[in-house]
Amino acid sequence: MAFQYTEVVPWGRSCEEYVRMFDLDARDLGARILGCGDGPASFNAELTRRGGSVVSIDPLYELARAAIEQRIAETFELVMSQTERERQRFVWREVRDPEHLAATRMGAMRAFLEDYECGREEGRYVAGALPELAVADGAFDLALSAHLLFFYAEQLDREFHRRAVAELRRVAREVRIFPLVDVNAERSRHLEPLLEELEREGARPRVVRVPYEFQRGGNEMLVLRGAG
Repeated sequence: MAFQYTEVVPWGRSCEEYVRMFDLDARDLGARILGCGDGPASFNAELTRRGGSVVSIDPLYELARAAIEQRIAETFELVMSQTERERQRFVWREVRDPEHLAATRMGAMRAFLEDYECGREEGRYVAGALPELAVADGAFDLALSAHLLFFYAEQLDREFHRRAVAELRRVAREVRIFPLVDVNAERSRHLEPLLEELEREGARPRVVRVPYEFQRGGNEMLVLRGAG
């Protein structure tokens, strides 16, 4: 049975997970970072506390805290029930079992919620969405996009992926996208055509293994040179 997400769901991951998903080192964490499609992840909150510079962009940030909390409550059990039903699609190693997953994810989302109002006032949480960002050319050193492009392969077509990647390359010197599998842990059907196009454009696309795997086979990211 396949996962049945009909839209992007709010699902938060921690700073530690971002570090492993994108293989971030100390130099990366000291860069000007754009998180595109971060949703209720705690990456921004945690890295800001450590003195990092990160701006997160997501359409979710149009909403007030209470409305985001409600959306999380409405979708949390759905995601967990589908994960339990399809648990063979996942690697239960760092995350030991569904109960541990629920606690980890909810912990990250609570950290986000606690930081959200302050971060929105400071301009760290900005409402917006790919494929068009209200961001200046080359404004960031590093753009990260997790569990959006390639992941929602059915909801987001090939043209959306093409435009979104071009936009990420416009605003950052380097782009990293994770994972390269879709919601059903299958290699995204948009990946190979996009790689061919990026090669022709001189973006030097690289598929890089990362020290993170929760979805079975979801242990690679796409690394691209910016357009500037």
